[in-house]
Amino acid sequence: MRTILAIGAAGALGALARTYIGMLVPMTNGFPVGTFVANIVGTFILCFLVERTLHWTLVNKTTYDAITVGFLGSFTTFSAFSYETLTLMQSNIGMALLYVVCSLLFGLFAGALGIQLGGRGQQG
Repeated sequence: MRTILAIGAAGALGALARTYIGMLVPMTNGFPVGTFVANIVGTFILCFLVERTLHWTLVNKTTYDAITVGFLGSFTTFSAFSYETLTLMQSNIGMALLYVVCSLLFGLFAGALGIQLGGRGQQG
């Protein structure tokens, strides 16, 4: 029960952080920058933390689940990405394709960077 409550509390904080980023970073020329930023930053943080904790057990399982499933799970948002892409496709197919390609490429880059930095110096 403790883990469920921790995930719920962290999820609420992640949702609030995601909303705040959306308010700070508005759409630019129809490009959903807020969702893009949240997804790229969240991907980096998740990959960094997962890689870091694969080598060192820095936190207990409840804290780990609260951060990864709760906070980062609600902070990043595939559903918003999908909706915004479909909406863009109705008005600007080029911008929709740019959003998908940038999200995928930057997301993979952020993930790889997080894994690299998270695992650095952890061997042996």
